[in-house]
Amino acid sequence: MPKTLIIIPTYNELNNITRLIPDIFERHPLDLEILIVDDNSPDGTGKYIEEICKTNTKVHIVHRAKKMGLGTAYCEGFAYALKRDYDYIFEMDADYSHDPKEIKNFLNAIEQCDFVIGSRYKTGVNVVNWPMHRLMLSWFANKYTRLITGMKITDSTGGFKCFRRKVLESINLSKIKSNGYAFQIEMNFKAIQNGYKFCEVPIIFIDRHSGHSKMSKKIVREAVFLVWKLRIQSMFHVL
Repeated sequence: MPKTLIIIPTYNELNNITRLIPDIFERHPLDLEILIVDDNSPDGTGKYIEEICKTNTKVHIVHRAKKMGLGTAYCEGFAYALKRDYDYIFEMDADYSHDPKEIKNFLNAIEQCDFVIGSRYKTGVNVVNWPMHRLMLSWFANKYTRLITGMKITDSTGGFKCFRRKVLESINLSKIKSNGYAFQIEMNFKAIQNGYKFCEVPIIFIDRHSGHSKMSKKIVREAVFLVWKLRIQSMFHVL
């Protein structure tokens, strides 16, 4: 059976992570492990995970000195996975916006492709509890990305994903500096440029149970300019 790692970046997610980890293992008790990448959370998230690691060998943690962004957190998690014998590597949020019950659907889907994207827009608009301005921003960001990059993905900015090991091995992770929306777009684009096949599975995205969103104007601006950068780089084969 393929060995699977779920990477979950955290910053002040103690209220969510205390429920999420047991929920994942209850639904998926077999060959599945979790890696928390914690940015020195003031609320004690990292310390809580350390205690779990003492008794559960399927939970791991990478401590980072400060809040450094989603993209670099995932890249550290990917590097951790590639140094070990994991076959499938997930991206997943800590805030319950990504439903653990969907993990089995991703594992089924990846049998037919190289990486799986959980799509909020494949079968309409499946987003719950977002204010209208946030929903419109996300929807238009995906339309914009599809237009500029040519990727036939309905949800390029989504962060619930699963990669085959070989996809991550093909990408120079040390050169990935983007975060948020831009990070997700860049990973998708480079995987496709490297010849890998994606598939999308519909998900229902529910806004976080507790805590605060990390979205900012900086993240939006980064994504707006990144899609043009990727298109130009691909034209000159410098990806």
